[in-house]
Amino acid sequence: MDYRSAVDSESGFGIEPVYGPSSLAGWDAATQLGEPGEYPYTRGVYPSMYTGRPWTIRQYAGFGTAKESNERYHQLVKAGSTGLSVAFDLPTQMGYDSDDTIAHGEVGKVGVAIDSIDDMRMLFDGIPLDQVSTSMTINAPASLLLLLYQLVGEEQGIASSALTGTIQNDVLKEYIARGTYIFPPKPSLRLITDIFSYCRTNIPKWNTISISGYHMAEAGATPAQEIGFTIANGIEYVRAAIASGQEVDEFAPRLAFFFVSRTSLLEEVAKFRAARRIWARVMREEFGAKDPRSQMLRFHTQTAGVQLTAQQPEVNLIRVTAQAIAAILGGTQSLHTNSFDEAIALPTAKAARLAVRTQQVLAHETDLTATVDPFAGSYAVESLTDEVEAAALELMKTVEDMGGAVAAIERGFQKAEIEKAAYRTSQQIDAGDRVVVGVNKYAIDDDEIYEPMRVDPAIEEQQAKRLAELRADRSDADVTRALDALRRAAEGTYNVLPFMRDALAARTTSGEVCHALREVWGTYVPADSL
Repeated sequence: MDYRSAVDSESGFGIEPVYGPSSLAGWDAATQLGEPGEYPYTRGVYPSMYTGRPWTIRQYAGFGTAKESNERYHQLVKAGSTGLSVAFDLPTQMGYDSDDTIAHGEVGKVGVAIDSIDDMRMLFDGIPLDQVSTSMTINAPASLLLLLYQLVGEEQGIASSALTGTIQNDVLKEYIARGTYIFPPKPSLRLITDIFSYCRTNIPKWNTISISGYHMAEAGATPAQEIGFTIANGIEYVRAAIASGQEVDEFAPRLAFFFVSRTSLLEEVAKFRAARRIWARVMREEFGAKDPRSQMLRFHTQTAGVQLTAQQPEVNLIRVTAQAIAAILGGTQSLHTNSFDEAIALPTAKAARLAVRTQQVLAHETDLTATVDPFAGSYAVESLTDEVEAAALELMKTVEDMGGAVAAIERGFQKAEIEKAAYRTSQQIDAGDRVVVGVNKYAIDDDEIYEPMRVDPAIEEQQAKRLAELRADRSDADVTRALDALRRAAEGTYNVLPFMRDALAARTTSGEVCHALREVWGTYVPADSL
């Protein structure tokens, strides 16, 4: 029988037209696979997976003011979302208040503006924080947003031990692929390990970090690069926490990951399986983790924003569905499905509801939840899993030979590799070798003009007014005292979070807290900017 030639995967190895036992030469099923919920977790981190309960339907939302975002959260909860995911605007992500000169033109644009406890209180008004799981996509200032969330929970009468959720808190990938960093690597790692320690004592159910490959993938990383560089970053965080005096099984069970899911369904399933296997072995063999929870790679998935198109935006509904199926077959613990109009602007309420409905159809109208790891033993997927794993391990070894993730970042290695991969993809699309429906094939001349959602530019003025009122109403003496204590803690070796919490409770703004730490720790300047 004639077959077409092998197709190259995104990581560069061939996907064969047919697979059989000979494709898996040397493959030991008992060693590689095991059972679901058992080491090395290739088949999933829990024995029952979705047959016990579906993944968490978590929608990413946030725009404009806290009041507007609060209204969207209530809509999502009413539509059936079981977890909230907060998007913050760029000034908040970079540690600046909305009335700072540098924030001009960006307030409320790509997420919600949070300047103080007053905003956080409004953001979660009427939402019982002991009944929802909240993920916050925040990195450099993750500690202060978490503390504001804790303070608001206490105002609701909720014990901190009952709060559940995740902060992204992954600054290393910011240096590699995204750019919303504040402090240099050393104090940034200290801040992260302080969060690990603080949460273990005060917010024990909180996932203290979501080690992220998503943004690397959005920047152009292949699946193998995504998991290889992400797990290398994870290793750096574990080493930093151990160096700070923490035992691996004290903090590792609360580590989580965040990956993309693309339309290349088979390779994505393989990627997720390979990632679990690599992390389990690293934690057991390199760090001696005894607690099985420390060896489990639990992850959130978001469908691929970079693959959405502004042309024929309704086609994105099909892309997102395929990507969601890949994440589910790969064993994700929670999932965000992008809205079909996100390539144009912030999603409308209708588009966000359709994104939730996509997951609900997959959870309730298909048989995806009927069996655990349906691709186990697939010649194609098992072979792809081995190849993705091998490629990722090779990248991890290169990073390790350079001295670890931070040393490799300082040399620009990960960034350069991702940029090369992004360039290859761009060339393939331009040449028509990689089809993008509606863009380089099946385009139409009279595409319907889609009216996007727009953020009111008056939001910036409104936030500035709220900040002026806050500063006039609070105690300047309390703010000065709290910020001085925070600076002294940052200069020494104390855990800075209790001091930060005191400052935020005194209605110090997010920008004031970050500026106090900038004065002590400085700011990060990339090597290629020097």
